[in-house]
Amino acid sequence: MYRFVAGALRAGALAFALASLPLVAHAQQAQPSASHLQVARDVVEASGATRAFDTVIPSMLQQSYAMFMQQNPDLQKALQESILAIRPEFDNRRSEIREIVALVYTKKFSEPELKEMLAFYRSATGKKFVTEIPAVLEESFARTQEWGGKLSEDIVARLRVEMKKRGHAI
Repeated sequence: MYRFVAGALRAGALAFALASLPLVAHAQQAQPSASHLQVARDVVEASGATRAFDTVIPSMLQQSYAMFMQQNPDLQKALQESILAIRPEFDNRRSEIREIVALVYTKKFSEPELKEMLAFYRSATGKKFVTEIPAVLEESFARTQEWGGKLSEDIVARLRVEMKKRGHAI
């Protein structure tokens, strides 16, 4: 089951979800106030914090489909129809993700801090931040990969020079 779930989640979403589990369990022991939780929900919504999870349910449905297709390819049409029939049921469970993330926020941020965050996310700059952050992260990731590749080449070249000084050719 773990491999099934891990395959469906993107690396960042899985890491976040796994890291959140102990916090959620603890949050269930000491529930935040209703207003604290509501502000956290509002921050989650305004910040787009659950956007990373948007592909989880479709991915899990697709993986389930693929698993059953491997077992019996003759069931393709019935499986496709079944996936379409059950998808709304699972799409409705997206709100569970918001609740999980909101509880984590209540553990990490006080209600006044969350109110400050909410004010930011509702501001023009905050709205722009939410809109632009996916592109910023994507471009940053691409550029840091390029940088990492160049850094690796530089380290290998420099290490070869240093090892040559010591009488070793690598």
